[in-house]
Amino acid sequence: MRPAKRLASRRAIRRCGLAVLAVGLLTAVLAETRAQPALDESAAVLTADQMLADAMRGGDKSVARRLLSLQFTFADEDGKIHARKDFLADLKGMAAAATSDPKVATYGQLAAVTGERKSEQDKNAFFLDIWAKQKGSWRALTMQNVALAETAATGTAEAPIGNGKTAECNNPCQAIPYRARSPAEQDVLNSFFALERARIAYDADEWSKHVSDGFLLYRSDREPVTKAASIAEIERQKANRSAVTVGEIQTARLWVYGDAAAMIATEAAPDHSRPSYRAARMWVKRNGQWLMTISVQTDIQTP
Repeated sequence: MRPAKRLASRRAIRRCGLAVLAVGLLTAVLAETRAQPALDESAAVLTADQMLADAMRGGDKSVARRLLSLQFTFADEDGKIHARKDFLADLKGMAAAATSDPKVATYGQLAAVTGERKSEQDKNAFFLDIWAKQKGSWRALTMQNVALAETAATGTAEAPIGNGKTAECNNPCQAIPYRARSPAEQDVLNSFFALERARIAYDADEWSKHVSDGFLLYRSDREPVTKAASIAEIERQKANRSAVTVGEIQTARLWVYGDAAAMIATEAAPDHSRPSYRAARMWVKRNGQWLMTISVQTDIQTP
């Protein structure tokens, strides 16, 4: 073989070897990336949440726009709902003080950031920021604030004695004005209906089957309520034969991402026992059962 041909052959072999090595390295990197633990997602969600908060305080619409889903809404502690367009138009007006200890919970492609902070109106507020992974990036699906009680309750008031009669419940015990877009959405709704039916039937055991052990309920100007406290309240109402009213859903939007779901809704008590309110809820699917993990209910303040 001529020297020139031998040199060309060696170069070709060298190039082929480098190409094979590059492919091998890329494959290894991709495999390692796919194997990253779930805690990396928590860090990514928290970073995105902090970036959005900084963009709000700085009025940076460009950054905020990239972090908001197209379906985004924000409910402030007065229950006023801001659509994505309105939110972007008044970022600084929506901004709240930074929080020092936010908590992150990830459920596959859905995540929640929660904590307490001073609102723009200088109120102590609890916040729930729900994030969804869309096209490979974390984007805010909805954010909701609820004013916290100014002073801790000294005890739980006894429910008044009643006649035990509870109004018939179609909405939200049987149906709501929302059409499920998938079997998974219908399963979430069925769990929600069962939970509400158990609530008005004083069936604490059945109710408890549809919420997670770490379940928390937040309502305007009240202390947060745990699963155990909710069960005790149901038993107390049963003993006192107190009539129970659940909010009728007026509008709703539901999202399911794998084994996690989120729903926002505007609700009103049919007996006007409380103001209309905006609710944000999350579920996680465990052992085939949809369990509500959190419910945040913000009263809508009338002008």
